[in-house]
Amino acid sequence: MADRKEVSGQPNTAVSAFDPPQRPKRNKFAFAYAILASMASILLGYDIGVMSGAGLYIQKDLKISDVKLEVLMGILNIYSLIGTAIAGRTSDWIGRRYTIVVAAAIFFAGALFMGFAPNYAFLMVGRFVAGIGVGFACLIAPVYTAEVSPASSRGFLTSFPEVFINAGILLGYVSNYAFSTLPLHLGWRVMLGIGAVPSVFLAVAVLAMPESPRWLVLQGRLGDAKKVLDKISDSKEEALLRLADIKEAAGILPECNDDIVAVPKRSHGEGVWRDLILHPTPTVRHILIAGIGIHFVQQTSGIDAVVLYSPKIFEKAASGGMILSLASLGMALTIIDHSDTKLIWAIALAIASVLAFVATFSIGMGPITMVYNSEIFPLRLRAQGTSIGVAVNRVMSGTISMTFLSFSKAITIGGVFFFFMGVAIAGGVFFYMLLPETQGKTLEEMQVLFGTFFKWRSTMRELEKNKRVDGNGESNGYTNSISQIQLGPLTAK
Repeated sequence: MADRKEVSGQPNTAVSAFDPPQRPKRNKFAFAYAILASMASILLGYDIGVMSGAGLYIQKDLKISDVKLEVLMGILNIYSLIGTAIAGRTSDWIGRRYTIVVAAAIFFAGALFMGFAPNYAFLMVGRFVAGIGVGFACLIAPVYTAEVSPASSRGFLTSFPEVFINAGILLGYVSNYAFSTLPLHLGWRVMLGIGAVPSVFLAVAVLAMPESPRWLVLQGRLGDAKKVLDKISDSKEEALLRLADIKEAAGILPECNDDIVAVPKRSHGEGVWRDLILHPTPTVRHILIAGIGIHFVQQTSGIDAVVLYSPKIFEKAASGGMILSLASLGMALTIIDHSDTKLIWAIALAIASVLAFVATFSIGMGPITMVYNSEIFPLRLRAQGTSIGVAVNRVMSGTISMTFLSFSKAITIGGVFFFFMGVAIAGGVFFYMLLPETQGKTLEEMQVLFGTFFKWRSTMRELEKNKRVDGNGESNGYTNSISQIQLGPLTAK
C-alpha cells in the first residue's frame, strides 16, 4: 500500500484542510433571550387552554346561551387586533423589552377583571383588556426573537413562540383540572384570575433581557447595539455583518462608528404599502398570497375549535397527519351522534383523533407558519407583510371560535370536522402548488422562485442546474438567470 504521506511523489496535503467547516455552536445567550421573549406567547396559550374548560362552568353559572358562549370564547382574538396595531408603534417608541412589560401588565389587568367578573358584561370587559395584552404579546414575541437570533439558528429560535403557546395551553388545562372541584361560582373565576401569575413572571424575566440591537441602532445607540450583537452572534465577524445590515436599513452611513449617532428621519411606510398592496410586482404578489394563505389555512383547518371546544367534543363522545385525524374525528363523532348507545371504539377514536390532530399540527402548521412567513418577505416589506398575515390569522381564529357551536348545530359536530378536513386538503394542494421550498435558499434565490407561481419547481431546478454549472466554472448562468428577472422595488430606497 502506498504511503499515505505521499501520492505520486507529491506530499499529501493535510486531511484536515479538506474537512468541511464545522457548524457553529448555538449561541447560548441568543437561545436564553429567545426563550424569555417567547414566554410572552404563554399569555395567548393560557387563555386558549383555560377557556376550553372554564367555558363549561361559565355557561352553567351565568346561564348563557351557546351563542353568547362562543362569542365569549372567540372575541379575544378580534380584540387582539387592537393590541397588535398599537404594539408596533409602542415597540418603536419605548423598545421591545418594555413592550413585553406592557403586554404582561395589560394581560394582568384583564385576568383580574375576568377573575372578579360578577356577570357576562363585566366578563366581556375583561376579555377586551386581556385581548389587547395578547395582541401585544403576539406581535412582540416573534419580533424580538427574530431580532436577537443569529442567522445559523433563526429558524429554530423563531419557532419558540409557538412552543410556548402550547406550554400556555397545557398550563390552562392544568388550571382547569386543579380548580374543577371548587364551587361552581368560584371555580371558573379562579381559573381565569390565576392567569395573572404568568404575567408577573414574564415582567420579571424582562430584567434579564437586553434590548433589541435593531431598536438600539434605530435610536442611534450604536455602542450599545455593538455590545448586544457581540453577545448574541456566533462570531465577531457575524456581529459586524449584522450591525452593517441594520445600519444600512436605518440609513446610517457605513463609516459612521460613533457610540451615539444621529439617525435620518424615516418615512412612515407609505412607499412600502404601495409596493405591497397597491402596485406589487409578480414576486411580491406571490409572496403576499403565500403569506396570507398559510395563515388562513392554519386557523381555518380548525385548531382553535379542537383546543377550545375539546371538552364539548369529549362531552359529545361520552354521551353517545392532520387530514387523517380530522377524517377520523369527523367519522367518529358522526357515528356517536347517530347512535343511541355508547360505542366505546368510536369514543376512543374521537379522543385519539383529537390527540393526533394537535400533535401533527404542533410539529407542522403550528411552528412553520410564522417561520415561513418571516423568511419570505424582503427586509423592506417584512414588518408590514408579517402584520397582514398575523391579522388574517387572528380574524380567522376569532371567526372559527365564535361560530363553532352554531355551525355544529347546523351540520352536526361530525360535519364540522369533515369541513375542516376539506379545508386541510385544499390547503395541502395550495401549499404543494404555490409555496416554494425556502430551506437552504439565499434571499436572492427566494426572490427568483417567488413570482413564478405554479412554475416554481421548474424554476428551482433551473437555478440548481445553473448553480452547479457555475460552480464548475463552465458558465455564469446562475448569476445571469437571476439578473434577467425583474424583482421590483424590494430593497431600501
